[in-house]
Amino acid sequence: MGYELVIFDNDGVLVDSEPLANSILSTYLTEIGHPTTYEESLRDYMGAAVHRVHDLVFERTGQRLPEEFDHTLQERISAGFARELKPVPGVTEVLAELSAQGVPYCLASSGTHERIRVGHRSAGLGEWFEEEWIFSAEDVGRGKPAPDLFLHAADMMGVAPARCVVVEDSPLGVEAARAAGMDVLAYTSMSPAAALPGASAYFGEMKELSALLGLGV
Repeated sequence: MGYELVIFDNDGVLVDSEPLANSILSTYLTEIGHPTTYEESLRDYMGAAVHRVHDLVFERTGQRLPEEFDHTLQERISAGFARELKPVPGVTEVLAELSAQGVPYCLASSGTHERIRVGHRSAGLGEWFEEEWIFSAEDVGRGKPAPDLFLHAADMMGVAPARCVVVEDSPLGVEAARAAGMDVLAYTSMSPAAALPGASAYFGEMKELSALLGLGV
């Protein structure tokens, strides 16, 4: 394999959370007076940290979201995850291959550490990630599309950015990975390839990822 570290996005790549999380987010925003469809939520917020929601709402309306917004959103998402979150089909097999071959991997997510932990418990992925392999936008000053999170993950894992490859499914995540100087493999389950420009390769099913990473070759 040509890479020394595989960095996974979390939502939509490891856990099948994007449809659920964006449904909850769009419903909540609409409830508090900022009408948002599910499709608009995916377009504007998929792959982003929650500060982007605050920023875009203020930019568009001049209004601040309620002080309790983040807490309430997290509560609703955590409850939804506990009820129905599943791992992305085929991802545990990829993680097993990486582990068996001793290939370092980690995750870098726009979600909070709490959201990541809740999601992994619900989806049964906890066994695959040590705490020190988990990085959140909470750990850096700027979330995606800034490169900070991916650069932080590479630094903490002791690997040069040019030796890393990122697995992403959102336009913001692909942009961030490219800005970090990393190759990026774009998973097109939620966004078409045309919406993910600049990726090194594209794949529509997780079972295709092993070959792209050179596992078993």
